[in-house]
Amino acid sequence: MTAPPATKTPRKAADKSARTRAREFALQALYQHIVGRNPSEDIDAFTRDLAGFHKADSVHFDALLHGCIAQANELDALIKPLLDRPLNELSPIERGVLWIGCYEFQHCPDVPWRVVLNEAIELAKSFGGTDGHKYVNGVLHQLADRLRPLEVQANTRA
Repeated sequence: MTAPPATKTPRKAADKSARTRAREFALQALYQHIVGRNPSEDIDAFTRDLAGFHKADSVHFDALLHGCIAQANELDALIKPLLDRPLNELSPIERGVLWIGCYEFQHCPDVPWRVVLNEAIELAKSFGGTDGHKYVNGVLHQLADRLRPLEVQANTRA
């Protein structure tokens, strides 16, 4: 008797990549930093103990959490001119998502700019306010034009 042919199991919509999970955990950790001003080492240890962290890309999580905190002033300086309100009026979620997007534009050239943008929008939809994702989209799209101009131009011509 022969075995039945192997079939591919369709991927569930709920399946998330390890990098997507890393971004989610990084956003939660950045929220703790922005709101509670907790030390990054404490936030890191706390976050690694959360359910599901083992499914996240821990290297990408480290880069996002520690990179965003270390470069917070530089990230804010890039974001600030693109805002229609003072920086301190952004929700902590919007600010964290913008930090992650800006950081990835600068330091993760292996992640296409459209992926950075889409992942940020999804984070804002999942964790932010009703229309926060639209705001994040507008700001990060402008940042993409500034931080990855060749990639954006090549993508829009294609």
